[in-house]
Amino acid sequence: MVARLYGVVDAHRDASDEQLLAAAPSDPEAFASFYDRYEPSVVGYFMRRTGDPEIAGDLTAEVFAAALSSAGSYRPQGPTAAGWLFAIAANTLASSARRGQVEARARKKIGMRAIELEEVSLQRAEASAGDAWVAGLLERLPESQRDAVRARVLDERSYAEIARELRTSEFVIRKRVSRGLATLRERLERPT
Repeated sequence: MVARLYGVVDAHRDASDEQLLAAAPSDPEAFASFYDRYEPSVVGYFMRRTGDPEIAGDLTAEVFAAALSSAGSYRPQGPTAAGWLFAIAANTLASSARRGQVEARARKKIGMRAIELEEVSLQRAEASAGDAWVAGLLERLPESQRDAVRARVLDERSYAEIARELRTSEFVIRKRVSRGLATLRERLERPT
């Protein structure tokens, strides 16, 4: 997705999933290509099951961290690795549901951060329409959402820092950001 977003040429575009996963332990670009190939589907899978973009992003990051950790032991069972990857996704979701939280063990093991869906959303908006238009969209949000989105996405501040400054909980800030971005996405997707 990052490669597509910024127009970077993907040297591994024609490689099979098996080739990408075999190369992944020593070639980060190979795994990035695998990630780009499946990330939208994995996010969609989790969005349909959780309805929460933040949880979907965290679960997606955990799935790809686990996939990277076990890429060297991947053995193909079909023409693509989709079944293998979605088995990891299903196990990740079931495990998280049992615990009542997203496990970050695999991400921490390899030093991978959670996917920040809000960053991707605004980057797409900026790339497609320009900063002035995005600023205009932000201005139409309720003040609490606008301030939360600006602080989190544009200023790249942590949820904890924003919550301390506004004297509220991280959960409230996460909800404001999530709702603000959902409104922005809805406006971006409306035909004009």
